[in-house]
Amino acid sequence: MLGSQPRRALTLSSAVAVMLAAAPAAALGNTTTTTETATSGTVSAAFSFQGSFPDYRHQTLQITRSGQVVYSQPVTARLCGEECDPASVVPRHLAIHVVDLEHNGQPDVVLDLFSGGAHCCTIEQVFSFDRDTGSYLRTQRDFGDPGAQLVDLRHNRRFEFLTADDSFAYRFTDFADSGLPIEIFTFADRRFTNVTRRYPKLIAKDAAAYLSDFKHDLANGDGLIAAWAADEDNLGHTALVASTLAAKLKAGDLRSPDYASGQKFIAALNRFLRHEGYVH
Repeated sequence: MLGSQPRRALTLSSAVAVMLAAAPAAALGNTTTTTETATSGTVSAAFSFQGSFPDYRHQTLQITRSGQVVYSQPVTARLCGEECDPASVVPRHLAIHVVDLEHNGQPDVVLDLFSGGAHCCTIEQVFSFDRDTGSYLRTQRDFGDPGAQLVDLRHNRRFEFLTADDSFAYRFTDFADSGLPIEIFTFADRRFTNVTRRYPKLIAKDAAAYLSDFKHDLANGDGLIAAWAADEDNLGHTALVASTLAAKLKAGDLRSPDYASGQKFIAALNRFLRHEGYVH
């Protein structure tokens, strides 16, 4: 991602084990066209754009199957309209991927886009093959400020979107001190599905890191303990969350300037965790 980051926010990376290549094209007057390509099996995708950060234009996506073009359209997305930036701002990390997300033998095309701005927003677009039309249908999700990494968490060639819960940004403190609890999504049947609770070890690791950060920065820690509480609730440790928050309140460690007291902070946090589905 671009701009300042909350505590331990994710950065975009390409972790897909497919054949990737980036090919800058010839200059067109004062304009250079860059094409990023990715291939898996008989499916290839080419993402082309002109300009450079922060002024990108003329973004297009072309998908071929067995050498035949079956999709060729300008790139548009929610939030950024027709002026989406490629999110491949890290050298050698491309914005285009071809990978079998649904594990059905039909590779999907994944495109990473950025809307621009200091704290927004990363959009993941997935193009799925539609047998009825012989072309590709687009599904997209806004992953907000933390972005998403396309990774094979279980090393079984089933790919997930590793991200963090952007709803915690600014919720209990300023952006820089906000903690964003881990989230993991899969994609199938043109839907993104939250599967975070299937990865308890990763949740526990995230929780431990936030608790450690909180202990070392009590003055700015309420956003961190909030992320810890969300992680622990995802693990089913509701009683642990309640007892720990009570102990921190008694010790005077809950110091949010946005709440008149630590008790009011806890009440607001509990309401938020219920609203967001961390506590059932």
